[in-house]
Amino acid sequence: MARSWFWNLTGLQHLYLAETQLYGQASDALAHMTSLQVLDLSSINMVMMTTSFRNLCNMRILDLSACQIVGNIKDIVGRMPQCPLKKLQELHLGYNNISGIMPNRTAHLSSLVVLDISGNNLSGGIPRGVGLLSSLSSLDLSSNYLSGPVPSEIGMLGNLTMMDLGGNNLSGDFTEEHFTSLTRLKDLGLSGNSLRITVGTDWIPPFVSSMVSVPRGHSLDGYIKHSFSGRLPLWIRDLVELRFLRLSQNMFFGEITATISNLSRLHHLNLAGNGLSGAIPWHLSNVTAMTRKYVKDYKVDSNYGDYSTVIRTYNFSSVVIKGHQLDYGIGIWDLVSIDLSFNQLTGRIPEEIAALDGLINLNLSWNQLSGKIPNKLGALHALESLDLSRNMLSGGIPPSLSDLNYLSYMDLSDNNLTGRITSGRQLDTLYTEEPSMYSGNSGLCGPPL
Repeated sequence: MARSWFWNLTGLQHLYLAETQLYGQASDALAHMTSLQVLDLSSINMVMMTTSFRNLCNMRILDLSACQIVGNIKDIVGRMPQCPLKKLQELHLGYNNISGIMPNRTAHLSSLVVLDISGNNLSGGIPRGVGLLSSLSSLDLSSNYLSGPVPSEIGMLGNLTMMDLGGNNLSGDFTEEHFTSLTRLKDLGLSGNSLRITVGTDWIPPFVSSMVSVPRGHSLDGYIKHSFSGRLPLWIRDLVELRFLRLSQNMFFGEITATISNLSRLHHLNLAGNGLSGAIPWHLSNVTAMTRKYVKDYKVDSNYGDYSTVIRTYNFSSVVIKGHQLDYGIGIWDLVSIDLSFNQLTGRIPEEIAALDGLINLNLSWNQLSGKIPNKLGALHALESLDLSRNMLSGGIPPSLSDLNYLSYMDLSDNNLTGRITSGRQLDTLYTEEPSMYSGNSGLCGPPL
């Protein structure tokens, strides 16, 4: 790599060598290519980096990601342009073998708009000095070994639109102080840490307010995943543009607020694995996006445009359906689903839920629901997966369930159901695939038992 002829082209402004077969140490001649504005050496086998970029005062974008660079972060940051007129806007160092503790003072990087050091071996804490990088709009420190609390100075980064701190060992409280000026933030990754989110349930984080006004289908997954306890935040009712709401596997308790029906565009609701109690609100029937009468706007209700980044960031394409956890990818946009399983919900299954005739997946298992299975569930003509197992449901199996032509999975096990088993159409074939679907109901009789 050091002998390549193009190192003599000192007048170059843009040099793209990404994913080439070049290998070895970058030439020291780089230090004299002062006209360079963009340098992309990503995905080449560099291994070590001793080259200095300190005098490259016109550099705007430097991409050294996935170069197998081995070194200390302080040494590498020290090799970045150090000029009176700071122009470096993007620094990509992701997915290398960079180690060490991030330096607290990075004044020569104060013009950065994008900083990506993800997928390395950084240790220690996030330095308070990161709050001085006031131009940052994207900060990615994910998948490292960072520890300790998140400094409140991060709340000063008012231009941030994306911040990913996931996959570290961060701990401590993440409070309202961290959100002080983050009014532009739209993507936030905190999962895979031991952070405690301690904000009031009636306090709306500034970036959540901005989600409401953005005409796209956003998911809250990643924002409160593995983080929140207490009652469901009251501000959820204001997210009227929301398409995906996944707050599963947290420690929420209390009732499901009826105002969740304000989210008329919602077509994916997952509150599984909490401690929610009380009745299932009949007001869910007002969520029109879960009905067949809802007319999709394909600019916001489908994978129109490039949504791959959103799906990768939030990982909300994984769904428990038909007794298995399946990954739908961009197909998640077509899956209309309610999952309230593994809670402490009581009372009857509201008949009004039958109005949601666009539902494909309905999972109410592992609760304390009682009463009869509503006969009107037979109106859910799009339903493919129905799981009402591990409750206290009584009475017979509604004959209307035999009208569900698309049903390919049903589990009614471990309830108090009685009477003859409903037969016909789909129900006659489901038992062959899932012979335990009626088990644990001693009062049931007739074929196929």
